[in-house]
Amino acid sequence: MATTTAKSTYLKGIVDSSPFILVIIPFASLFGLVATEAGLSVIETLTFSIVVIAGAAQFTALQLMQEQAPTLVVIISSLAVNLRMAMYSAALTPYIGAAPLWQRALAAYLTVDQSYVVSVAEYERRPEMSIPMRMAYFFGVVTPIVPLWYGFTFIGAYLGAWFPDGWALDFAIPITFLAMIAPMFRTLAHVVAALVAVVVSLMAAGIPYSLGLMVAGIVGMMAGAQTELWQERKRGRAE
Repeated sequence: MATTTAKSTYLKGIVDSSPFILVIIPFASLFGLVATEAGLSVIETLTFSIVVIAGAAQFTALQLMQEQAPTLVVIISSLAVNLRMAMYSAALTPYIGAAPLWQRALAAYLTVDQSYVVSVAEYERRPEMSIPMRMAYFFGVVTPIVPLWYGFTFIGAYLGAWFPDGWALDFAIPITFLAMIAPMFRTLAHVVAALVAVVVSLMAAGIPYSLGLMVAGIVGMMAGAQTELWQERKRGRAE
């Protein structure tokens, strides 16, 4: 597809992000389903997805809410999970930082894992793109993703409202997390970080409100960072 205009670039963004539909539909449906199992109404569940629009943070908050964690703990934990969005924003700024304020504000709201990964890859591949074309591509990328996240959250919540209370669908939350993070294990540092986090989380299981998971995440990231430094030093000696 020739992408010489903002319209054609927008359409290319839609095409490039369309494979994520296969992921968004089941995850959004599952969130809606589990949220109603946790006690949220259909409207509350849909509002949750519209306001937060971050799958990992939403599942984290839901898990803590089911454990009756204090509101402050739920908020802090969800924000910690979403810290990567700050890094995404910093990485996108050189490409779209000169766009009009309303476009940047909308892009900030619509920045999710998929929109960041796909857009940055295209920006790096085509540095000649103008600001309007970059924004058009970004909005094209989110067009198949965001409406489906809202829609299937509603569908999952609506169906979940009809399920008996004893079905205990909360088992699906850890399975969902595994499905989200498994494709990210690309390097030794990733694997080390995950293994260390698992071990520490088991050792810290007794900490109230699942705060042991926060400790495990921090220790896991430190282990991953140290592994990367060790690999860099090793490569430096080899050269």
